[in-house]
Amino acid sequence: MFINNINPVIFSIGQLSVRYYGLVYALGFLMGYFFLRYAVRQKKLKLQEDQVDIYITWLIVGSIVMARIFEVFVYNLPEYINNLSEFFRIWDGGMSFQGGLVGAVIVTYFFCKKYKIHFYDIADLAVIPTALTLFLGKLANYTNSELYGRVTGVPWCVVFQKVDMYCRHPVQIYEAISILMLFGILLGYYLYYEKTHKKYLKGSIFWIFMIGYAILRFFITFLRDEPLYAGLNVGQWISLLIIVISSIFLWKMKSKSI
Repeated sequence: MFINNINPVIFSIGQLSVRYYGLVYALGFLMGYFFLRYAVRQKKLKLQEDQVDIYITWLIVGSIVMARIFEVFVYNLPEYINNLSEFFRIWDGGMSFQGGLVGAVIVTYFFCKKYKIHFYDIADLAVIPTALTLFLGKLANYTNSELYGRVTGVPWCVVFQKVDMYCRHPVQIYEAISILMLFGILLGYYLYYEKTHKKYLKGSIFWIFMIGYAILRFFITFLRDEPLYAGLNVGQWISLLIIVISSIFLWKMKSKSI
């Protein structure tokens, strides 16, 4: 048994608090920014470096707004319905990655349309630092004592003292480990084609990430302590939708390449 009583605040200066959760978001956008600028310099992405600045700005706004919208209106509407002012308190946590992903896809689509480049040219690259950010985000969920698992008696169970005194599955850690493995697969896939100078199927990295994340989320979330609707929680139903859509796109792409 382990005890989680971690202070989610790294340090404070007056009324300003720097939290692990906010730090992860900042690091995530910075990793994406430098990775895309590197791709531009290596001529792997047909953009100017100042256009990467514009894209990241769009991405920050779109993904954060949509992540919060999903968290409030899709996952926890009863909790927020009588106090919608809490909508803006993103520093306390409560950001849906699935919502942020939807926001990122929408922003990327319109950005690519505006600058006349293919959606997958950015998407295939962007999901690599995104996976690493998601890994760090799960660790931040652990420090926030949120998205915890069901009560269990396994030797590695964790008591989240900010929640209650029951020993629970550290689902955040399970997800973090699995997503780190997914990041390794994506990066290895990309680096293999970089090293061999072969061309990978455009869009394959993006859809591998989507279906890989959705499958991991679907199965691991069975251990979360969340309300069920027809046997599954909200995140699992969304994951099933992502799996179906991703499978269709992967199948179509593979069929065209044969």
